[in-house]
Amino acid sequence: MHGEVVHFEVPASDTKRAKAFYSQVFGWKMNDSQMPGGGTYTSLITTEMDQNMRPRSPGAINGGMPKMGEPLTGPVITVQVDDIADALESIEKSGGKTVVKRTEMGQYGAFGYFKDTEGNLMGLFEAPKMG
Repeated sequence: MHGEVVHFEVPASDTKRAKAFYSQVFGWKMNDSQMPGGGTYTSLITTEMDQNMRPRSPGAINGGMPKMGEPLTGPVITVQVDDIADALESIEKSGGKTVVKRTEMGQYGAFGYFKDTEGNLMGLFEAPKMG
């Protein structure tokens, strides 16, 4: 998979308040988990998932709610790529800028952030390597 939108993030300065808002307005479910390296990450469950934690409905995606702060100051769309380092190299060559280099998430794969040529912060996701 390469280039598909697979995740979104909605940063929050008051996570409790934001969780209540999205739960009440859209009925999203929330799941807090500890991330490798520390810190809590709130998963936003917007759609039913299968046993592999993938959305059952075609085109549907789930998201997350990180703590608001640089560089996460607004919503982020995350794109899946085969190799984050390669994608960031291509982004730089095309006029974008690396914001966060490839960062491991243990069994969950890896992520990174970049700014496009318009200054929009976007995310990258690399699935964990199997076997």
